[in-house]
Amino acid sequence: MSTGQGEQRGAERPPTEEEMRAAYEAQVKKIRVEHVLLEDVVTLINLGMRRTGLVEGTEAERDPEQVRLAVEAVRAVLPLLEQAGAGEAGGIRNQLGQIRDALSQLQLAYVRIGGQPPEAARAAGAAGEGEASGTQQPPPAPKPGEPGPAQRTGKLWVPGQ
Repeated sequence: MSTGQGEQRGAERPPTEEEMRAAYEAQVKKIRVEHVLLEDVVTLINLGMRRTGLVEGTEAERDPEQVRLAVEAVRAVLPLLEQAGAGEAGGIRNQLGQIRDALSQLQLAYVRIGGQPPEAARAAGAAGEGEASGTQQPPPAPKPGEPGPAQRTGKLWVPGQ
């Protein structure tokens, strides 16, 4: 005796192209750009951490330039995610703290493998040029209460700013 379930499954036909297109369109309507950015940021952090070669089994994949690129890409997108998450009670807003923590860990790992923060790399390059020409001058000291050079250029991430 048949229950009808097996017969229904066997009788099911694959979706038509129009049905698949309609299902795709329904899904695309639900997707928000900030969700795609969030997924990309998570992927960049994971890939960047792998490229540090600090995770067991990834030693041969160490590539400081790839780590630097991942850090810079996340830092470029993070303000957009913060803007998008500002009006949300949950969702992206809740995940931003985790992303900032992961980015901090990635930045520390980058320095640990010998990478230089962008400001240090530029300063090292400028120092080499200045030494060659004999015209190197120290940067001016910030006045009390004013942001330092890294913070003024936006290269220093400060929570809440």
